[in-house]
Amino acid sequence: MRPSIKTVLCASALFAGSAGQAGEPASRTTEQPAGADLKATLSKSLTLHASFDKGLDADYSRGDKKCYVQQGPKLIPAVLNDDVKLVADAGRFGAALHFPKKGTTRPSFKDGGVLGYNAKSWSASVSAWMRLDPDQDLEPGYCDPIQIIGDDNKKGYIFMEWSKDEKPRLFRYAIRPLFPIWNPKNLAWHEIPADKKPMVEVARAPFARDKWTHVVFTLENINDKKNPPVGKLYINGKPQGAIEKWDMKFDWDPAKVLLVLGANYVGYMDDLAVFNRPLTDGDVDFLFRLKNGVRELYP
Repeated sequence: MRPSIKTVLCASALFAGSAGQAGEPASRTTEQPAGADLKATLSKSLTLHASFDKGLDADYSRGDKKCYVQQGPKLIPAVLNDDVKLVADAGRFGAALHFPKKGTTRPSFKDGGVLGYNAKSWSASVSAWMRLDPDQDLEPGYCDPIQIIGDDNKKGYIFMEWSKDEKPRLFRYAIRPLFPIWNPKNLAWHEIPADKKPMVEVARAPFARDKWTHVVFTLENINDKKNPPVGKLYINGKPQGAIEKWDMKFDWDPAKVLLVLGANYVGYMDDLAVFNRPLTDGDVDFLFRLKNGVRELYP
């Protein structure tokens, strides 16, 4: 099936509606009825929140709050180390997770009750704040700040990434279904033309060392045989494009699905959240403007 990719190549619209420091929103100081409704629906959809204020484990989860790392075939509890640190008062809200160098520690959260992967019809959204200068801070090679993985990447693979060699580096959101669907010629990722990849690509995304950038990606109707699958990318509350008109068949073992952070990432991360449905434009804008972050969505 031929892909349809909507791509944004400039960042001029990303700051519309912001106030104060570039990239950070004007907070909602009064809650109108529409805002109350959005807050209620987001609260009902929230499945995981990790503020990274006190550690790696999630503050809220409908599944396992524990943060893990892969050690061979096993998952063991994640601990802070030279690859992954917690920095007080450095976050968008409170403390922040800091990856000071390209390391091997990749904090991960189990799916059960969180991402909701299934073989019939899967929808979800992931939100996070990041702070870095990709061209100055990242080391050579691809960088995936957030991934969703299963038991085999050829059975499905979801990730945000910065490209490998381009200057400036390109920021992408990709949904790769079963390998033969997206790569029938068995080419390297960089060998496939951009308009033939199941991804959204942003040429000049507004990431910087001195401001926080909000990112959300959505998944809708993955593995659904009746309804069209869609994946969307948002930056600073604004839609950047969609992955559409692809066969999004995955074949993961649900027990092996993980949300993974910091693959070759160098920078700060804060306020990670997962929702059990594809967020709307209005949801994302509301989330972007929360004065105190996702902690406002639950007691």
